[in-house]
Amino acid sequence: MTDLRNRIAAARSLLFVPGDRPDRFDKAVASSADLVIIDLEDAVAADDKERARENAAAWLALGNRAVVRINAPGTPWSEADLAKAAEHGCPVMVPKAEDPVILSELAARTAGRCDLVALVETALGVERVHEVCATSGVARAAFGNVDLAAQLGVAHDDHTALAYARQRLVVASAAAGIAPPIDGVTTAVRDPDVLRADIAHGRRLGFTGKLCIHPGQLPSVADGFAPSARELQWARAVLDAGESVTTVDGHMIDKPVLERARRILAAPQVPHPAT
Repeated sequence: MTDLRNRIAAARSLLFVPGDRPDRFDKAVASSADLVIIDLEDAVAADDKERARENAAAWLALGNRAVVRINAPGTPWSEADLAKAAEHGCPVMVPKAEDPVILSELAARTAGRCDLVALVETALGVERVHEVCATSGVARAAFGNVDLAAQLGVAHDDHTALAYARQRLVVASAAAGIAPPIDGVTTAVRDPDVLRADIAHGRRLGFTGKLCIHPGQLPSVADGFAPSARELQWARAVLDAGESVTTVDGHMIDKPVLERARRILAAPQVPHPAT
């Protein structure tokens, strides 16, 4: 696995920046985001698509690094977006990811230079999510809650309505042997309580990162997806007890439990209150 793919796999916070706002590119990189996503799709009006692509290309040509969200396959801009990303060897976020054949073709067109982040945001994408995650070239999956909710006719912030889809992404990622998925956006950028609730819900389901649309969301996302003090204490107690111990604090300890403890201690840590 390359260093870049490791970064994609480990990223907790991924910050979108519109491709038609090049003045924000350096500011986004200077933020605490683990990865920056230059958005050529939803954040950019049709008349500005080509200018946004050239903005991204000029900035990447200076040696900067970011993920590029291209326009969806089949749109008038997708091919040119992919070509520019491939030219600079940067990861590509693929919207409306639902067809493993198309994903394979995209990976082949970049000659293996661009890892793919599959943005699953359609009903068909959810139903095919294992095939999507198992496609060669896909480094990680992300959840597009807003687009999927619109298609389903439900609220994009309704945890119950979208729980099935989220769980499908988590299970499919594990089955495909790729990193756990990235949760979708919280559109309430001025409500920290909503953000914290969304983070807690996603983490409980098995997500290990989140798409962000405002720099102010980054600290909460980094903190919320880090191991808590209680989790770290538990993991240390399990491993300190030794592999021959069958119970810790009255709970059974076996190989899967030991592996979970090791994963918790191996994760990057930031200060996090006990929960």
